[in-house]
Amino acid sequence: DVQLQASGGGLVQAGGSLRLFCAASGFTFDDYAIGWFRQAPGKEREGVSCISSSDGSTYYADSVKGRFTISRDDAKNTVYLQMNNLKPEDTAVYYCATDPGGSWCTGEYNHWGPGTQVTVSS
Repeated sequence: DVQLQASGGGLVQAGGSLRLFCAASGFTFDDYAIGWFRQAPGKEREGVSCISSSDGSTYYADSVKGRFTISRDDAKNTVYLQMNNLKPEDTAVYYCATDPGGSWCTGEYNHWGPGTQVTVSS
């Protein structure tokens, strides 16, 4: 079974940092792009970032560009999301997911697991 587990969330003041972790299992990790999306109460799901497995290309939503950095360690089947200069509007549940585009990022998601709550206070 494909399993993805996001962790590392928490409560932080505006301007602070958090590092999210995505642990994956049940599939050939280095064959797939992995993305992060977030869901805030009453808001639509928003794609945050994605990293391809083919060449390490990265993509970011305009709302997080310059503040968030995605990376992956294929030896550990793990993807990281470093979040700096956090803002109250970043408050959401964050999920990591496989991209159905295979090794390339398409902005779509087809498998994800439990998310991790990020709360940024003003």
